Amino acid sequence: MSAPEPFGARLRRAMDARGPLCVGIDPHASLLHDWGLDDDVAGLERFSRTTVEALADRVAVLKPQAAFFERFGSRGVAVLERTVTEARAAGALVIMDAKRGDIGSTMGAYAAAFLDADSPLFADALTVSPYLGFGALAPALQAAEASGAGLFVLALTSNPEGREVQRAVRDDGTTVAATMLRHLAEHNAGAEPLGSFGAVVGATLGDLSSFDLAVNGPLLAPGIGAQGATPADLPAVFGPAVRNVVPSVSRGVLRHGPDPSGLRDSAARFADEVRAALD
Repeated sequence: MSAPEPFGARLRRAMDARGPLCVGIDPHASLLHDWGLDDDVAGLERFSRTTVEALADRVAVLKPQAAFFERFGSRGVAVLERTVTEARAAGALVIMDAKRGDIGSTMGAYAAAFLDADSPLFADALTVSPYLGFGALAPALQAAEASGAGLFVLALTSNPEGREVQRAVRDDGTTVAATMLRHLAEHNAGAEPLGSFGAVVGATLGDLSSFDLAVNGPLLAPGIGAQGATPADLPAVFGPAVRNVVPSVSRGVLRHGPDPSGLRDSAARFADEVRAALD
């Protein structure tokens, strides 16, 4: 059997064809209410299916936030499984936003859940936390390589609390975030056209020129829309690495539901604004 095509190559092709936009699927209670849905499993399913049917055949990436499904227990996880399957079947790549991180066999179990191609929760990529040490992510890195999936490692997140860990200075004088970026660059070395192991870097952080974002991998950039960043901010934040940015929008698109045309039109506007900012 031939090796699966790596996530980085599939992501580059999807972004070139559909535009570099990721839309989050974040069915929190207030959004369900705004859509006229109950905060229950039926509302969760209607919300998720409507979003997938409206967008999965036109945006490059969809990113379900696992916690908003897991809060409903096994029935919510079943909706998450269907959401991932239907989104991928319609042509979108799926990033599972689960931010998993642990050591040893436990990290291996997380990897089996989200990165094993035979798992019902298999996604094209998974967000992971490296703050038990980058080396603790080895089971996820290995599983992703085997299945052609990718990882997005939390590096420079947009929440203010992240600075106390991510920008802490190590004994060698480098920050923790810079160390994570260096590890990613090492894992992506030589990959064409794009490595499969990316970083999460907030679009709201302003000038990041003191960090080397050239990791030869994708940079998932939350914060566009409701959190205050705009597509026009991307070149100033990401500098020469901006071509590898995957801007992530959630509420900025989802607030236009439940009308499918509203979701499509909003996603198309964001995609056009991102293209214009990167040209």
